[in-house]
Amino acid sequence: MGRLTNAMWRMLGAQTSRNQSQSLTMIEQSAKHDEWAAELSDSEFAGIAADLDMSVVEDRAKFLALVRAGGDRKLDMKPFDVQLQGALRMLEGDVVEMATGEGKTLAGAIAAIGYALDGHQIHVVSVNDYLADRDAKWMKPLYDLFGISVASINEHSSREERQKAYDADVTYASVNEIGFDVLRDHLALHEEDLVAPEPDVVIVDEADSVLVDEALVPLILAGSTDAEIPNSAIHEVVSHLKSKHYELDQDGKNVSLTEEGAQFVERTLGGINLYDEEHVSSTLVHVNVALYAYYLLERDVDYIVRDGGIHLINASRGRVARLQRWPDGVQAAVEYKEGLNPTEAGEVIDTITVQALIGRYPRVAGMTGTAIAAGEQFRQFYDLQVSQIPPNAPNIREDEPDRVYDNKAHKVEAVVEFVSEIHETGQPILIGTHDVAQSEELAYFLERAGVPSVVLNAKNDAEEAAIIAEAGRKSAVTVSTQMAGRGTDIRLGGSSGDDAARDEVIELGGLCVVGTGRYDTERLDNQLRGRAGRQGDPGRSVFFSSLEDPLVTKNLTHQREQQAISPDGSVGAKGAESVENAQKIAEGAMLQLHSNTWNFNKQVNEQRSSIVRRRMTVLTTDRALTDLKEAEPERYAELADEVDESVLVDAARQIMLYHLDRVWADHLAYIADVQASIHLRALGAQSPLEEFHKLIFAEFAKLQDEAMEAARKTFVDARITADGVDLGLEGLHRSTMTWTYLVHENHFASAGAQAIAGIVGIFR
Repeated sequence: MGRLTNAMWRMLGAQTSRNQSQSLTMIEQSAKHDEWAAELSDSEFAGIAADLDMSVVEDRAKFLALVRAGGDRKLDMKPFDVQLQGALRMLEGDVVEMATGEGKTLAGAIAAIGYALDGHQIHVVSVNDYLADRDAKWMKPLYDLFGISVASINEHSSREERQKAYDADVTYASVNEIGFDVLRDHLALHEEDLVAPEPDVVIVDEADSVLVDEALVPLILAGSTDAEIPNSAIHEVVSHLKSKHYELDQDGKNVSLTEEGAQFVERTLGGINLYDEEHVSSTLVHVNVALYAYYLLERDVDYIVRDGGIHLINASRGRVARLQRWPDGVQAAVEYKEGLNPTEAGEVIDTITVQALIGRYPRVAGMTGTAIAAGEQFRQFYDLQVSQIPPNAPNIREDEPDRVYDNKAHKVEAVVEFVSEIHETGQPILIGTHDVAQSEELAYFLERAGVPSVVLNAKNDAEEAAIIAEAGRKSAVTVSTQMAGRGTDIRLGGSSGDDAARDEVIELGGLCVVGTGRYDTERLDNQLRGRAGRQGDPGRSVFFSSLEDPLVTKNLTHQREQQAISPDGSVGAKGAESVENAQKIAEGAMLQLHSNTWNFNKQVNEQRSSIVRRRMTVLTTDRALTDLKEAEPERYAELADEVDESVLVDAARQIMLYHLDRVWADHLAYIADVQASIHLRALGAQSPLEEFHKLIFAEFAKLQDEAMEAARKTFVDARITADGVDLGLEGLHRSTMTWTYLVHENHFASAGAQAIAGIVGIFR
């Protein structure tokens, strides 16, 4: 599926030879302006650039000469033609594929400068705070030369710092920070509290990681609530269940009690009936949440325990997902599991998908090392085309055939043996693993074999830059989780820049990349491979897999048992074929999941946009008072005699905002309930998608009337004085704290089989 999709995508749009030839012609034309640009003083750059008309071919050629001279002068980085080519395609709104080490950061900055000179405000979106801060500071001298302001945002930025950063011509930030700023604006009670500006142009770095991998995880803002925290007795009994008491589905994504397990729980909790009216919507729910926490979520895979708290791991990045929690009692359940005090529960205040977030921008462009493989998703979900930019120097990396083994133990032995042999030569080695536990296990076995290594995973992601900087040093062995999207080049010889050290590593064959298992998509494999062989450097890559890897066991459920063909457990070419087939199935399933998620969320996104427009009108005008005055003229007349009109405007605004936010939070809870059970409709020969849209449409149609009616009642009943209205006195409390949710599970992953399994679990 994956390779077929890639081939189809190449036919559909990746072969942009005509556009590429236009870009190359313009780059050639720019050369005649190089001498002119080089002779300009620093003080002349900004004024000359501001006078350029970027829609005129000659002026765009001059622009290229200016950035070529500017990059050389201010960054000691004279852009290669391929970097200019990438920037030009981004200025046309494409996602460009540029190999690792080809200088995407500079190409993106050049594109941002081009957009800024055309009068746009640009957000450069990255996958994490480190890259956003680094790139903004790194490229700042070039921006300054052109008179373009640049700033960055990270998780520690205050509201005032965020507002100032968004005022810059170019703002660098992670997709999460921008997304949560958009969501937090939904809590604003005064216009001056708003942070996120009107979207204009976005350039997405590591575009496939942000737009594809992250797109399946919705950004969710939650607030504290008085919801019940489950009884510790429930967790005590669940923690003592034996394997006969629960069962996992074939995908390993759902867990449920067996008949014997249900009886054990009922007996231990005092002879209750989990399925009677008293317990089915409370105790049983808490039991199922505890099952999920204890038997599906793994420590050092899904989360780590650090500083007395639970820290979620972002699966696609291998980093701690800071300030994020699980919803629906799962967080408290994991805290119970790890012997920590459970934190308070929360309710969803607002949510937005990455697709909807990026869809707000009128102009979108991007860059990544593996765009072609994600081309179908870019086209289908974002209406984006892909341009493949050739490398500045030919790729001479040697990619060896996969080595596949019958079981995990044999695979680990083979990896350790291979790494030991390579390490003796002094060639630096980068080993890619899938999770924290795997990285630490492998480092342990390497240590036993006499091979010291440095581990980079979610537990020490703050040290990422320093670790990656030395991964190309002679004899270095680096074990890392999720190299995809780490965004830092590995320089041969290490960070010192010593030419002799670099030459020595080149003589040894450059960086050797070792994969300890294929990913669910070949695209991520290629991102790991791409760490070696940058800018024409030598390099080597090889992947080790086993028939016990999750990729194989989850996707080839009916495969024939394969026998090892040698004492070391190798299964040869047939094993490699099985792994490849499993990956194709996983890629197809991921594309289908993305499509389902997109289709189910379309109407939710439209409804959110409608609510946001209504809320913004209330926030920035006196519309709330106008509506309430019309609905309750007598109450308005009574208040007008006692309270100043400015005071009344704000009181009406606070009342309307509260109830608008309240009905939207209730609607999101309703949507979650519908999502959780919608596939049961398939059993009645109904379309889950059609039924989902029908149900949430009908509910949403009543929303604004309900908010207005509740606001009208509060306007009549609430005590409004010269000081305004205190909604807390009326029992209308807003959340005192907020946090963000990370949602792993996806209700749209499959249909009939899971629905039937769910029914069996509920109705014994």
